[in-house]
Amino acid sequence: MRAFFCRLGKRLQWLRNLAALILLFLVLGSSFPAQAANSTNSQLEQQVLQIIREHPEVILESVQAYQQKQQAQIQQAQQTFVRQMKTNPQEVIGESPTTGSTEFKVLLVEFSDFQCPYCAQAHKTLKQFMAKHRDKVTLVYKHFPLTPIHSQAMPAATAAWAAQQQGKFWEYQDALFTHQKQLGESLYSDIAKNLNLDLEKFKRDRLLANTAIKKDMLLAENLGLTGTPFFVMNGEILSGALQLSDMEKALTRIQKI
Repeated sequence: MRAFFCRLGKRLQWLRNLAALILLFLVLGSSFPAQAANSTNSQLEQQVLQIIREHPEVILESVQAYQQKQQAQIQQAQQTFVRQMKTNPQEVIGESPTTGSTEFKVLLVEFSDFQCPYCAQAHKTLKQFMAKHRDKVTLVYKHFPLTPIHSQAMPAATAAWAAQQQGKFWEYQDALFTHQKQLGESLYSDIAKNLNLDLEKFKRDRLLANTAIKKDMLLAENLGLTGTPFFVMNGEILSGALQLSDMEKALTRIQKI
């Protein structure tokens, strides 16, 4: 035990030394003339690198501790989300569009991206599933556009949100997935016209959509989601391009509880 505290004390001292060096590095870098600062910075950089080389395990331990903390936060967020689905479904739904049962006994929350090909596949499965179980299942749509890889994900999401403001989200969503390869401004306008939306209101509402969409995105990130599609059915987690049988089995398990 004494040896353990001795090692711990040395590591804490090492961290203090490293912090002091980094602080000195920053202060001197902003205080000295350029030439002197460059020389001093180079020396300090070498010292810091030398300490890291001699004690790389502390860096690894710090990264692992951070990852564990992040995972614990995600697990807590997921547990809270599942609990809300069962005890206060309206809190989970918020202002998101819903279809199916109005009793909220079985809540199926979908996180999706209109440009994701796997989401388009899952959409077909969902339509079959909801056609059969819409009397007992409430489907909730949450936006999770993967903007770094899908350039049309956010524009499509704002268009769907604007359609929701005129009561036509599900029809608009279906058209987006059906014509996924044509995503673009001309398609968004054409769908709005075909659904007889008020086009001026549609355009105005698209400009207001970001706040609601980013709220969904933040929820997805807090739950630890990294891809789409992602589903939670009364606590049952389902992801990827699901088969109809997968959803049927999940519903059966839920109904037995």
